[in-house]
Amino acid sequence: MHLEKRSSTSATAFLLAPLLAVLVTLVISSLLVAWAGAPVGRTWGLLLQGAFGSVFAWSETLTRAIPLMLTGLAATVAFKARLFNIGAEGQLYAGALAAVAVGGLHGTEGLPGPVWVLFPLMMLASAVAGALLLLGPALMKARLGVDEVVTTLLLNFIVLLMVSAMLDGPMKDPTAMGWPQSVALQGELELTRLIERTRVHSGLIWALTLALGLWLVFKYTVFGFNVQALGSNARAAAFAGVPVTRTVTLVALLSGALAGLAGAIEVAGRTSYVTLDMSPGYGYSGIVVAMLAGLHPLGVVAASVFIAGVLVGADSMSRAIGVPTYLADVIVAVSLLCVLVATLLTQYRLRWR
Repeated sequence: MHLEKRSSTSATAFLLAPLLAVLVTLVISSLLVAWAGAPVGRTWGLLLQGAFGSVFAWSETLTRAIPLMLTGLAATVAFKARLFNIGAEGQLYAGALAAVAVGGLHGTEGLPGPVWVLFPLMMLASAVAGALLLLGPALMKARLGVDEVVTTLLLNFIVLLMVSAMLDGPMKDPTAMGWPQSVALQGELELTRLIERTRVHSGLIWALTLALGLWLVFKYTVFGFNVQALGSNARAAAFAGVPVTRTVTLVALLSGALAGLAGAIEVAGRTSYVTLDMSPGYGYSGIVVAMLAGLHPLGVVAASVFIAGVLVGADSMSRAIGVPTYLADVIVAVSLLCVLVATLLTQYRLRWR
């Protein structure tokens, strides 16, 4: 058996690949549920009910989906240019720290101008923090050929150590009774709730707007064409006149900025302060979201809701029938593997000798 390159791939195959991957994931997960001794039908029913069965369930799913959308968009932008950004987790924390540094350590009266001036400064600081964190690995790849997977991955641990030092040092909340958390964001800078008595906030509008904007950029701008050309074949793109270093730099700044904004929006919309467990792996899950979406910005929205629904519904399911919540992590991991295989089979066919 060997792989043979397909001469062409239809758009229908690209659309069906993620759906088939999800179906295979559900089949494999169902076998694990049955192995655990739980009723398969009731398990999936409880998972769907816990994720989408009420206004409260939808609100929790959408709240969890917001940072996934932003980190998914960050991975999408980078992966389209074959810049494998594995550092969105660190960039998210860097953006969160920058948001608190502007909007928490200084009151609204501490800086000139009203809230409508301070809020954009806070968001800008978060975007710049995330962007600069990815810029170094991107330039090292473009100029020196250094593997960005290693550098961005290692930067995650460096940033988390820096966060730990800041939470126990200059940014520590003196009213937290020793708990390692930062000072709280000023109340005037927090995002508004979209639905009363729920946690879903206006960060959802930010994420949807950015997804639509990125789709338009990739479809109608020269920059979007350059990114896709670079991702298809870097040598051919350079020969055709695409400015490789400049494009990689812009991609890094945009990808890192989106991940940094994820941290700021998570602080301003949900937590109000930074802790070491603020993110349950949103930066890494964003890679799964991007791959499930086929690196399509609008597909990131649907993939984020799917992943968030699995994570939220698994909590409800676990409480009802005792299936471990780790099943959600298995579903996410298996879905990534299935998408990779499905994507491979859209470009290659199996041949038997």
